[in-house]
Amino acid sequence: MLTGTLVNTATVMIGSVIGLFLGNLLPERLRDTVMKGLGLCTLFIGVTGMLDGGNALITIISVAVGAVIGELCDLDGRLNRFADGLEARFKRDGKGPSIAEGFVTASLVFCVGAMTIVGALNDGLTGNHEMLFTKATLDFVSSMIFASSLGIGVLFAAVSVLVLEGGIACLASLVAPVLQQNASTIPEMTVVGSVLIMGLGLNILGITKLKVMNYLPAIFLPILLCLFM
Repeated sequence: MLTGTLVNTATVMIGSVIGLFLGNLLPERLRDTVMKGLGLCTLFIGVTGMLDGGNALITIISVAVGAVIGELCDLDGRLNRFADGLEARFKRDGKGPSIAEGFVTASLVFCVGAMTIVGALNDGLTGNHEMLFTKATLDFVSSMIFASSLGIGVLFAAVSVLVLEGGIACLASLVAPVLQQNASTIPEMTVVGSVLIMGLGLNILGITKLKVMNYLPAIFLPILLCLFM
């Protein structure tokens, strides 16, 4: 069941290691330009993923309620404190990119999105790993670019991939009857995830400073809402 998750985790780790070596060779201006390009691509992924849903009300309620849950649980603060702990433990000279920034940004890029949700659900429901294998290829390239700009924090994001994708796959196997009963559930989850991806793209471009992690519970609320709407 977790084959796709394990492959995706491995590609993020390998790509990050390669990117760390490339980072010493690429000038800062080039790395900044590439990061902005990734931000634009992230917006594109978000926009295309938002076209799959059929009930805008589910998306609105999910994002609103999910934001309340995320704020009350302080998910963004918890993630950043964890990232700061990594920074204090592994950053020795006080120079170079922030480990916390690299970890948080890469974790959200790799873990919040349509391919993550649908791929992990397919992993758990049917044992079909094709989508996660495709995502693993994309994440391999992305992790190289991110690591070259944001440093070793991107490597630690592989843990986030393992935990979130593995968790969704395991959860999907438990709630399979509910997900299979309503065909609109997965498309609506995809739309909500794509909205968060757009927010992340705006953050990467420096346009906004949204606490995307606090919106993460919204992705799972369509499972409940689709039973009644």
